[in-house]
Amino acid sequence: MISVKNQNRLAIKLGVLLVVAIGIASCSKKSPEIPATAEDNGVAFYMTTGDRASLLAKTALTVPDQNAAVIAVDTTQRFQSIDGFGFSLTGGSAALLHALDSGKRATWLKELFLTEGQGIGISYLRISIGASDLDDHVFSYADKKPANGKAFQFSLDEDRKHLIPILKEIIALNPNIKIMGSPWSAPTWMKDNDKAKAGKLKPEFYEAYAKYFVQYIQEMKQEGIAIDAVTLQNEPENPKNTPSMIMTAEDQALFVKKNLGPAFKTAGIATKIVVFDHNCDHPEYPIAVLNDAEAKPFVDGSAFHLYLGEIEVLSKVHEAHPDKNVYFTEQWTSGEGSFAGDLQWHTKHLVIGATRNWSRNVLEWNLAADPQFNPHTPDGGCTSCQGALTIGAEVTRNVSYYIIGHASKFVPEGSVRIASTEVEGVPNVTFITPQGKKVMVAVNDTDAEKHVGVKAGTKTFNATLPKGAVATFVW
Repeated sequence: MISVKNQNRLAIKLGVLLVVAIGIASCSKKSPEIPATAEDNGVAFYMTTGDRASLLAKTALTVPDQNAAVIAVDTTQRFQSIDGFGFSLTGGSAALLHALDSGKRATWLKELFLTEGQGIGISYLRISIGASDLDDHVFSYADKKPANGKAFQFSLDEDRKHLIPILKEIIALNPNIKIMGSPWSAPTWMKDNDKAKAGKLKPEFYEAYAKYFVQYIQEMKQEGIAIDAVTLQNEPENPKNTPSMIMTAEDQALFVKKNLGPAFKTAGIATKIVVFDHNCDHPEYPIAVLNDAEAKPFVDGSAFHLYLGEIEVLSKVHEAHPDKNVYFTEQWTSGEGSFAGDLQWHTKHLVIGATRNWSRNVLEWNLAADPQFNPHTPDGGCTSCQGALTIGAEVTRNVSYYIIGHASKFVPEGSVRIASTEVEGVPNVTFITPQGKKVMVAVNDTDAEKHVGVKAGTKTFNATLPKGAVATFVW
């Protein structure tokens, strides 16, 4: 027989065990196997905040919140492959990098183009064919007008000063980096105004200009630099830059089908031809070029900027010609802009928006500038374009470094966009890498703290994002 005293002790023990069991069951019901830290759940979480308190820093996940906005990931729905994320390596950017002490330059190039440690793994570059408005002077590779208008002298000597040496150092670090070339203007003698700024390509020089592209690709190849793609003209509807040149959709279609496409074919050049390369307010332009049955077979796709229009028009062009690719090739950040505002807007509209609308890449403009936003051309060069890096007495990282880094560090070439639900206040995009890792980039597009949950198959995790914060989750 159990004494009354022992009965009381037993009752107390049973009561304690019951309370513990109920508590465990209750906690299990609220948070099934959801740990409180990234390390415990096999999820790495990196965050950048508008106040710069966190800059692409590894951050702890949080416990579940019943008010969390839940993003569901579906790996079975797959969309476009990704070619890469990066910047324009302008002539000015190259000159600033080339002027650095060789040891300092090597350190920065490793950080920019590798993923180890702090590296952000840039995988795509856009360079200018001839000068852009962020060179310190205007030039082409055939400045001297030939006597007969055809047999021009071609030379990459201007690019050999800074751009080609820097590209060779980058390629030594990342031999697979993709490079796109874009001209700001044809040589002035091929234009109807004989000037670097504005004007149009004369029809009688279409053949010569096609030869100019061919020689450019061939001679860059001889330097060990493979040009993956070319656009026909940077901002063909903008005559205000120095250099610049106007090309209509009809001009581009005619040039491609009668000259450039056949010239590439004859020379055995596999470099992709990309049309438009301008704002999202005029999707009718690339659609018109692709509607030309003779031009279309030579064209790989269309390129866009977002100084005007809405990013969703990339899907409109994709839907009109789903067999052709879409690229996002330029957006600048101003030295007079807001770190927090640019971080939030660019991540939402470019890293997330462009890729959700079929873009194979996202490129910011531009890789480097000095503290006064130099160099640039006179009378039509950008006077306030901020680089990803400011290179002066010291080198500093700016907002576009983090915008691109949140994707480039974790989403290599060959990754594929997969489905993830759209959640109010938390734009997001998700990829699966060639190694099978899942990567989500998200931004808190509100003015208040946001609790976010992610559900991907049997894996679930949560995070808290301050207002305007950008997050990358890797699992």
